[in-house]
Formats: sequence, structure tokens, C-alpha cells
Amino acid sequence: MDVTFLQHTFAALWRGLPLTLNLAILSLMGGAVLALLLNLLRQHRVGSYVTRFYVWLFRGTPLLIQIFMIYYGLGSLPAVRESVLWPLLRDPYWCGLIALILNDAAYTAEILRGGLNAVSPQSIEAARVCGMTRFTTLRRITLPLAVRQALPAYSNEVISMLKSTSLVSTISLMEMTGIADSIVSETFRALEVFISAAAIYLLLTVLVSYGMARLERYLSPYQAGARP
Repeated sequence: MDVTFLQHTFAALWRGLPLTLNLAILSLMGGAVLALLLNLLRQHRVGSYVTRFYVWLFRGTPLLIQIFMIYYGLGSLPAVRESVLWPLLRDPYWCGLIALILNDAAYTAEILRGGLNAVSPQSIEAARVCGMTRFTTLRRITLPLAVRQALPAYSNEVISMLKSTSLVSTISLMEMTGIADSIVSETFRALEVFISAAAIYLLLTVLVSYGMARLERYLSPYQAGARP
């Protein structure tokens, strides 16, 4: 195995890391906001059907197809090309990011729903007895408890979304996997290149897992000893 080639490969792949992290962080942030809105919408009868259909659609279809539908499918519609959204939807970056956000929101909505269902009715009742409004109860009681309950499952979604960013390389975005594909097409040394890419993804996964575990212990003081 050529050590010099591996060094050059790692250096090239690291240049795609900022875009990978950019897509992962923004998709998780956007997906979290949309997931919260979906769970609020679930409180109404009609909104519940809309939310369930959304979750069913985006969890039941592959993310790769969703990326292709947004990037290639919408661009084939004359109405879209003539709309004010066309400058956004013809850019592969925005199409990839939108697809990642929509997909992440479906999974995060279900994770958050499980966390919300785990909040005891006694906690809600105690907040009402204290005179908290519905919004204050949501902000100070329901959401913090739900997030704490949902955090172990959400950590898996964070890791999954980090790895899913590699799919945007199929629409010409040069994140780490896109750069790896270009190097392989030039050198035909797939083994070394993809081993290098896998090593970087493994490192990122370890760091995310460690960070989420620390956050989980911080939010659960009864597991690590009560803090003063």
C-alpha cells in the first residue's frame, strides 16, 4: 500500500469535510424544527392525518430517490422552472440540503413523539397547578423531559444523517464521498481511497457518539451522581 498516495488522499478528503459537516448540521437543525412543527400539528385531527402521511412517505421511500426527485424531478416541471423557486432548486447544494431536511424531519418527528409520550401526565398537571400557561409548560416541562427521553434514539439519527450526506455526491456535490469518487475515477485505486473515506467517517461517528453520551449523562444526573 502506497503511504504517499494515502497521505495525498487523506488531504484531499479532508477538504470535503466542511461541506459534509455543513450539510449534516443544517439538515439536523432544519429537521428538528420541522419535526417539532409536525408534532404540534399532530395535536389537531386533520393535522394528525397530514403528519402521519408525511412520516409514512419519507420513511417509506429511500433518501436517494428523494434527492433525485427534488433535483431531477422538480427541475423537469415547466411550472417549477418558471417560478421564483427555480434559482434555488437548480442548485445541487440546496436540493441536497432540502432532501436531507425533509427526510430527517420524518425520523426525528417519530423520535420526538416517543419522547413526548414518555412525559408523565402528572408533570403536566403539576405545571398547570403552578399556573403555567400552555406555552410555558411546553417550553419548561414537556420539551426538556421529551428531549431527555428521546436523546438515546436521536443520537442514532444524528449518526445516520452524518453518513447520509454521502448520498448528495450523486448530484455532483463534492463532499468527502464526491471527492473520493473523483479520485477513484482518476487513479482506479478504489480500495485505498474508500478505506481512507471510511476511516474519516468512523472517526466522526466515534466523536458524535462520545459527545451524545456526554450530553445524555449531563441531562441525566441520577445516572452519574447528582450535581450540586
